[in-house]
Amino acid sequence: MSAVPPFSTDTAWRELHEDATVPYKKGGSFAWHFARGKLGRDPVFRGLLERGLIDSAHRRVVDIGCGQGLFASLLASMSRMQAHGRWPSSWKPTPTAADYTGIELMPKDVARAAASIGHLQPAPRLLCADMCTAPLPECDLVVILDVLHYVDIDAQDSVLQRVRDALRRGSNTNARLLLRIGDASSKRGFAISQWVDRTVTRIRGHKVSPTWGRPLADWVAVLQRLEFRVQSIPMSEGTPFANVLLVADLQPAA
Repeated sequence: MSAVPPFSTDTAWRELHEDATVPYKKGGSFAWHFARGKLGRDPVFRGLLERGLIDSAHRRVVDIGCGQGLFASLLASMSRMQAHGRWPSSWKPTPTAADYTGIELMPKDVARAAASIGHLQPAPRLLCADMCTAPLPECDLVVILDVLHYVDIDAQDSVLQRVRDALRRGSNTNARLLLRIGDASSKRGFAISQWVDRTVTRIRGHKVSPTWGRPLADWVAVLQRLEFRVQSIPMSEGTPFANVLLVADLQPAA
């Protein structure tokens, strides 16, 4: 019998993109096209896999500002592909059955998520709630992509402290926060990203709110004060933005 050829990352990503976005046909044309465009054009999702930032130990996931719940669908597709032997050897294994909680302020997005991925097993918890007040369950991984700038600096710090506490309660030595922010010290890229953000917010049928940015160094400093060890990774490849992914690992309690 001939050996099975290695499964390439490009092939795997195309398959993952297709499988993770198909459920959104149930949510309507907008939900499907938005999911395909977001997953296909935003470098952060493939970047998480290529860099091995999601670990198999990250079973309890909290996604703050989850929108349509695309990350939940992605996690489920990752699990299926691994079960079927369709996973590149260079990619770390990811959770086989993630316990997912998504928190989203916008009712329209929560409704699209429920219609599209409500059938997944284990069933995702989709909460229509304010991230500033929503209770956070104990967890191993928290994902916050491009949403903290919608609240002021004090509220940002409060959310991050509550995230730290939820990860601490999880008592996982691999506890991690994946936080993507706009680096306000890169003025042109930050301005472009804010303009695009406001445009997409309108397209999604939501009211445009004021935003609060801060320089990368300030983001890193607040996370370090909260006992995170922080790695910053540029995450704007192929875009004119000033986005940075902060990989924040919670240090063991003293």
